[in-house]
Amino acid sequence: MEYVACNLCGSRDNEILYPSTLPGDPTAGDIAHFRCTSSGYGKHHAIVKCQSCGLVYSNPRYEANAILHNYEEVVDDLYVEEQEGRVLTFQRNLRPLEELMPPTQGRRLLDVGCHIGVFLEIAQERGWEAWGVEPSRWAAGEARSRGLQAIDGTLDDVHLAGESFDVITMWDVIEHLTDPLRELRESHRLLKKGGLIGIHTMNIESPLARLMGPRWPWLMEMHLYYFSPRTLGEMLRKAGFTVVKMVNQGRFLRLGYLTTRIEPYSSLIASGMGKLVTALGLKAKAVPINLGDLFTAFARKSPNGVSSLCRHSR
Repeated sequence: MEYVACNLCGSRDNEILYPSTLPGDPTAGDIAHFRCTSSGYGKHHAIVKCQSCGLVYSNPRYEANAILHNYEEVVDDLYVEEQEGRVLTFQRNLRPLEELMPPTQGRRLLDVGCHIGVFLEIAQERGWEAWGVEPSRWAAGEARSRGLQAIDGTLDDVHLAGESFDVITMWDVIEHLTDPLRELRESHRLLKKGGLIGIHTMNIESPLARLMGPRWPWLMEMHLYYFSPRTLGEMLRKAGFTVVKMVNQGRFLRLGYLTTRIEPYSSLIASGMGKLVTALGLKAKAVPINLGDLFTAFARKSPNGVSSLCRHSR
């Protein structure tokens, strides 16, 4: 375990929002808890709020090397079963990126944390040269088995050329990173001038998160950071980006999969719902779910490649 400073402002002055709900003092965690489809809701390390800038994050937490090891080794077969819902979600996510791209910009895309490559496949079908990086060896292998360009590793260790992508995406990824500011700065380096970044994550300041408090489902062991539009916007600007827009965005889930997400909160409701959707033959039906606690940020690298913060400092 390690204590960390605020990733946004560097302060170590914080207050506990939610005490740890994990038993004892684990040293590495259960790898199964690091699956995308983990149902470990409500099980988390202490969650704190920076007293200087308001960023919310897990502290203390597992050491960075232990976290990376878990992501490298994790296998998530249930993710494959839920592919239909993710296809609909990613199709929706790609449209605003395409709308925001200038006609003179190219179509080379990098998906950070691409997992089994569902988004890569959709982008490729839309005419993008789509690349992905993924720490899970199993997930990256699954993507390559489908003919997709997925590289094992993280942005830190794949050593890609600067200004080589027009778009970078992070779908439900930034909250898992041990150093999100560094990853955003690396993304800024990799983007061409005028390039776009799209980031989807949870909103800790949403009405639902405030209402549910410690029962908010996204308080989980694998989540290290809990952004709001304000704190993510500040971090993007600090990394050299100009925020274009932020929108609330939910996702599509199969009804059969949705029942498994309800199980940790009410086994009775989950059981009843499961029996109903099975009886009606609707387990595979994908439906849109938007509770207002998920959002997407779109930001652009300055056309001259210099951040507004750098210009201001001169």
